Amino acid sequence: MLHQYNSLLLELITVPLFTGVIGYITNWTGVLMLFRPLEFHGIRVPGLRMVFRYLPKRVQVLPLFREDGRLGWQGIIPSRADKMASLAVDKGLSKLGNVSDFYRQMEPEKLAAHMTVIAQSEIRAIVETLIERENPQLWRNLPSQVKEAVHARVRQQLPEIVEEMTDAFGDNIDQLLDVKLMVIKHFTANPQLLNDLFMIMGKRELRFMVNFGFYFGFPMGFLTVAFLELVAREWYVLPIGGIIIGWVVNYIGISMIFEPVFPKWYCPWRQGLLLKRQPEITVLYAAMVAEKVMTLENIGHELLHGANADRTKALLETTLRPAVDKSMGPARVAVKFAMGSSSYDRLKDSMASEVSAFVPMMYADEEFGIHQAGNIKTFIAKQMSAMGPDDFVELLRSAIKQDEWLLFLHGGVLGAFAGLLHLAIFGV
Repeated sequence: MLHQYNSLLLELITVPLFTGVIGYITNWTGVLMLFRPLEFHGIRVPGLRMVFRYLPKRVQVLPLFREDGRLGWQGIIPSRADKMASLAVDKGLSKLGNVSDFYRQMEPEKLAAHMTVIAQSEIRAIVETLIERENPQLWRNLPSQVKEAVHARVRQQLPEIVEEMTDAFGDNIDQLLDVKLMVIKHFTANPQLLNDLFMIMGKRELRFMVNFGFYFGFPMGFLTVAFLELVAREWYVLPIGGIIIGWVVNYIGISMIFEPVFPKWYCPWRQGLLLKRQPEITVLYAAMVAEKVMTLENIGHELLHGANADRTKALLETTLRPAVDKSMGPARVAVKFAMGSSSYDRLKDSMASEVSAFVPMMYADEEFGIHQAGNIKTFIAKQMSAMGPDDFVELLRSAIKQDEWLLFLHGGVLGAFAGLLHLAIFGV
């Protein structure tokens, strides 16, 4: 009788502790699995490279394997950077507005004014270099008054020329800028940004999820003891119980963060914990996207070096070539006659190329970019504030939902290990 009492007391102490600790460790490591490591780490397994090609696609894309025959792990979010970035655009940015809407927030008239300031400091040297390149003798022989008249005319026309260029960007921005491809490339090259996006917005909820592992696991230990005492005292009860607890603790923890989408009176926490902070998260999300993703510099880089860079170059040349005639004013006929038609046409092409070189300088201006980021942040926050809870949760959860089962599986494996460890130490 005393032995049975001591055995029961030992189980009441050890089993809840085991289930509580394993619940905490399950959720703690589960959160780590979401974000770490940024790069794949693993070991080469003989034969895996040959077998890999025959594995189902669903298995190949798991962050467990690599085509080169390595077995290891990469954080779920970094390993899915390209897909998650795609989902972020499809489920998030596309609902906030199209690329034309973002461009308008950058205030094209201020872009033009800013570029004009940059160009005015360089345009004199460019004009002289270009004309001397095509006809050095002509430029040297021109009286200084005529040269100054040409420079004055160019400076006078410059604001209008630049404004035409920025307007042309705005009218054709949907064909020039592939936002989805830009975001995918940016997040793939900088996976830490994607981690930051999730961690900044859900830091409080992720901390709760870790602690919830113990809060849920500990009382479940008493139920496990009750099952052992009242139903069946078999060796497999603890490992199976550990699997159930490890699986469920992850499932409920994630569900509490995102569900229910709309407040339910019968739910103890009423609504998904993340949804309760929608106004706060809206500001955080808007700041991250405006300062790190949809920045003036990133947009400018994509325009000039992205998939549609050829279109951007063609648009610049189409817009700027007539500007040379305009900038020459009444001297156009005389200059064209003196240089010859072919040389004059080359001058126009060169002018288009040289002036377009100011575009990267405009987009790379950090101080000006900070001001524009403020406009985009305000726009995104305003659009997101109008989102219903269903769209909001889809925006935040869609990127990880397909891989949640890996976290549940991870919880079950750790639970089984805890049950077997308890058996090894204390027996049945």
